[in-house]
Amino acid sequence: QVQLVESGGGLVQAGGSLRLSCVASGSIVSINRMGWYRQAPGKQRELVAEMIVRSSINYADSVKGRFTISRDNAKNTAYLQMNSLKPEDTAVYYCNAVVLTDRALRNYWGQGTQVTVSS
Repeated sequence: QVQLVESGGGLVQAGGSLRLSCVASGSIVSINRMGWYRQAPGKQRELVAEMIVRSSINYADSVKGRFTISRDNAKNTAYLQMNSLKPEDTAVYYCNAVVLTDRALRNYWGQGTQVTVSS
């Protein structure tokens, strides 16, 4: 079994910054992909940023130039540096990972961390 635990959310004023962390633990052989999603009230969950293996990084158009995803492979940790935050960035942010364990390749989700940006 694999667990993803996010941290770093909170309340920040518009224009401010936050850094989210996601630590993966458990029977991990390798992590093929780590990504961040968000879900605002009344809206569908959407992809914010993803990092596939070590080469491919993708961002939602709404966060390009403001958010940066990174990974520390030795610590099985992903980060999302969020700068120039806007009120429309307010959402619950979820970590997602595609993990190879000793049994299977599976998709895992964290419990989410709230990010609130005040105007």
